[in-house]
Amino acid sequence: MTQEVKESFGSGPGGPPPAPAALAAKVRTLAPSMTRSMQRVAEAVANDPAGCSALTVTGLAERTGTSEATVVRTARLLGYPGYRDLRLALAGLAAQQQSGRAPAITTDIAVDDPIADVVAKLAYDEQQTLADTAAGLDTGQLGAAVSAAAGARRIDVYGVGASGLVAQDLTQKLLRIGLIAQAHSDPHLAVTNAVQLRAGDVAIAITHSGSTGDVIEPLRVAFEHGATTVAITGRPDGPVTQYADHILTTSTARESELRPAAMSSRTSQLLVVDCLFVGVAQRTYETAAPALAASYEALAHRHRR
Repeated sequence: MTQEVKESFGSGPGGPPPAPAALAAKVRTLAPSMTRSMQRVAEAVANDPAGCSALTVTGLAERTGTSEATVVRTARLLGYPGYRDLRLALAGLAAQQQSGRAPAITTDIAVDDPIADVVAKLAYDEQQTLADTAAGLDTGQLGAAVSAAAGARRIDVYGVGASGLVAQDLTQKLLRIGLIAQAHSDPHLAVTNAVQLRAGDVAIAITHSGSTGDVIEPLRVAFEHGATTVAITGRPDGPVTQYADHILTTSTARESELRPAAMSSRTSQLLVVDCLFVGVAQRTYETAAPALAASYEALAHRHRR
């Protein structure tokens, strides 16, 4: 047994490992960025947690046609200090799956699917995406982002494409509780605004891939000028995170021909944005409640006959 594998049975990195319910979400989120050999390990533990929980590190390596070191690296990438911790999580996940839950339906949408099947598959897909995001969201990081935003002089939010729509959604919410917030989808305006940020300001980047240059650049500028930076991303190991003080991870369903990643990623991004907003509204309740009431009153006449 190699030294690396021996170390997998030690205490490992600090911080608690993910809960069993978060394991499948972690695999779906991180698999695209893994090597092919690590993907085989991740897919094996996600598809057969009961069977894999009974295997030693050597047994899982043989089953997946990989090495013991690859198994250990995969466990650590998924957030577990070592393989022993991953086995415990697999046993817990297997117990949950055997507790009488209905089997998951196949969510692949075919061109000739009846519209009723499309509705059922999309509803299941959305539900699973939200559950995965909630299971994998680091509430410590979320709380820190809430604290920073609640006390910020100004909040800039960067996003392009579908993520740009989510950026607009967040800033509209923040504006209604009296905070100064702007959404930027134009990369030039985003950078020129980021230059003006200072300590006490907050910059939030929203990118599913974690590698969108038009979003990373203004976040980098904001980071270098002393603003507190937050990344909302589906790739916690993506380039955007090197300029983020706080990382909020989203999940997404498997991409398909009829449902690109932008569609399912937006669902999880909106959940994280709502969590962030509600947290800020709680922290600033004395000023947020009157501001929200005033915005309702100002618009009420537009909703009356």
